Amino acid sequence: MTEIAEEIAQVRFTVESARARRQSIGFVPTMGALHAGHARLIERCREEARFTVVSLFVNPTQFGPNEDFTSYPRTWDEDLCVASAAGADLLFRPSVEAMYPSGRLSTYVEPGSLSTVLEGRSRPGHFRGVATVVLKLFQIVQPDFAYFGEKDYQQLLVIRRIVDDLNVPVAVRSVPTVREPDGLAMSSRNRYLSPAERQAALVLSRALGAARDVVLRGEHDANRIRQTLAETVKYEQLAELDYAEVADAGSLEPLVEIETGRRAVALLAVRIGGTRLIDNAILME
Repeated sequence: MTEIAEEIAQVRFTVESARARRQSIGFVPTMGALHAGHARLIERCREEARFTVVSLFVNPTQFGPNEDFTSYPRTWDEDLCVASAAGADLLFRPSVEAMYPSGRLSTYVEPGSLSTVLEGRSRPGHFRGVATVVLKLFQIVQPDFAYFGEKDYQQLLVIRRIVDDLNVPVAVRSVPTVREPDGLAMSSRNRYLSPAERQAALVLSRALGAARDVVLRGEHDANRIRQTLAETVKYEQLAELDYAEVADAGSLEPLVEIETGRRAVALLAVRIGGTRLIDNAILME
């Protein structure tokens, strides 16, 4: 049975009790609105850790002033069902007041160059909020392992950089993107989409597939691959492209050419109606 905690002290007590039983601690941080992608993170955690903690916290510091913090889906009862079915031992559901007792922080984590491109350029301050809350959660839970989805590829790299730079004693694990049968990457924001927008959103996976195809046919010019991404999105009337990038998979440095032996990733951000979606695909291993 999944235990529910709303206070930091309760989480620490429960985790310490698990450690006293010689159980390793796995952690899956989420903003709730859980779906099958989150369930896979929890299941992957269960494969490696003996005790699994899942957090549900819609973090205000990673939302911009015109973003969807107030409307972000909050489905606590459904989340409990998903987390329990996937095998979570402890569900941590803190309030904003519990995480930010003084109302505003005076100390933030600045993640550096990885956080200034792509999502960081489109959403200033986003990764500062992500980095700060994740480090706070790591301090509270003190996990041995933490699990993040590859759909939020840049976020995964940012978290890994923080852990390395600040000597945080947690092993960061990545889990492949979980997709709907038609290829749409699972996202909590998909529930914003109307039926027509849901169909239009397939343009993200279609564009990434087109980019992979041209690479398999021998195209190594990164600008031509970017053009393939952008042109595919352009022909979907309900889609507005934010960015289409081809970058080094480790540094997110924009590439001039895809080179054999150097991992490359294509990254997309597209607005479908009022909903902004992201996706990515590895082009070269």
